[in-house]
Parts: sequence; structure tokens; C-alpha cells
Amino acid sequence: MSLASVKADLAARAPDLAVLETEASSATVALAAAAHGVEPARIAKTLSLRLGERVVLLVARGDARLDNRKAKAAFGTKPRMLGPEEVEAITGHPVGGVCPFGLATPLPVYCDVSLKAFDEVVPAAGSPNSAVRITPERMAALTGAEWIDVCQPPPGEGDADQAAAT
Repeated sequence: MSLASVKADLAARAPDLAVLETEASSATVALAAAAHGVEPARIAKTLSLRLGERVVLLVARGDARLDNRKAKAAFGTKPRMLGPEEVEAITGHPVGGVCPFGLATPLPVYCDVSLKAFDEVVPAAGSPNSAVRITPERMAALTGAEWIDVCQPPPGEGDADQAAAT
């Protein structure tokens, strides 16, 4: 059902985007990178976060890690990851297929500025073996996402490099 909801959502709002389905699992960043022939950083992972009583989605580059200090400052509270059952109940997507498209429940979406380092990223598409190729700007526009800086600088890059990518 989740893959179907993503396909329906994209067909209605972005019919030029193809949902790519693979035989191989893309349930983790490493598996998704291998399945789609891209570096892990280009995988746009979607994190389901609880902020007090609110739930939001954060899309970040595959090799990014949440910076607790930045996240608390930006969100006003320390974010907590949702458990797998709660993720699927709220988003409609199983862990490994979570994306900001075709959601069961409308949720605020945030895109970390780390994604802007790429001309194209590969988020999941509702199942552990599906994805789409999309520019970070278009993904943010389609999902009504707000750009935010809540991740640690990617490995090998400092804060100056991160700021230059924004």
C-alpha cells in the first residue's frame, strides 16, 4: 500500500518522476547506494522524529548524522526517533521505505541543508526496494519542506564547507 500511495502522489504532482523498483533491498543507506549505483551520501534518508507532542520528518544526506545541539536549538526541544511500528502507523511507510511522499498522515517535512551539496539525490519511495531520483530543491518544493541545518558536517567537511553548500 505504501509504494502505491507514493506512486499515486507522484503521478498527481510530479508525473515526470519515475519510481524505481529494484530486486535488491534498499532498506539501509549502504544497500540503497549499491542498488542505485550512487555514493551513500546521495541517498536522501528520511528520519521520523518526535518533538514533544509533534512528529516531523527530516530528510538528510545518507552519511549525515543528526547534531543534537543544532537540532535542539532549531526545534526548541531534543528530537527523539520514533520506533518502527510508530513510524509505519504515522507515515504509512515501513522502515527502509520511509520518504516524504504519499504520507498516510500529513506531517511537517524538513530538508537538511546537507542535501544541497548534490544536483540529484535518491530518497526511498515507500518500500524497502523503491526510490526516486530528484533534485533536492524539487523534493523540498513538492513536500513543502523547510530547509534547516541540524546535521553534523559530513565526514571530511568542516562547518565552513557545510556553510558554502547552503
